[in-house]
Amino acid sequence: MSESAAPRPSQNPDGPWLVYMVECRDGSLYTGITNDLERRLSQHNDGTGARYTRSRRPVTLRYQEVCENRAAALVRECAVRLLSPKEKWALIQTTGGAPAPQLSKWPPRGT
Repeated sequence: MSESAAPRPSQNPDGPWLVYMVECRDGSLYTGITNDLERRLSQHNDGTGARYTRSRRPVTLRYQEVCENRAAALVRECAVRLLSPKEKWALIQTTGGAPAPQLSKWPPRGT
């Protein structure tokens, strides 16, 4: 294997995987997983990330949770996605994230 083909440590599929939530420009929350958060946030904000966030840029990181491996991250992502917006904001607040928006803003327009 040549040096240029060697994977970066953050691309190690067995490395630390994260579940993350970003707040989109319209106030909605997007949940995903990654093993390189900095790269993934750049992709979301460059318009090369998830289709959902492309038209809702910029995004702001609101929550991250380290998981044991990719499988555990996928399971946790599914659990977080099933939460209501109020429950997601409560989760964000319990980890010292941004305060929840005013209830009158839910649901965000355009969702």
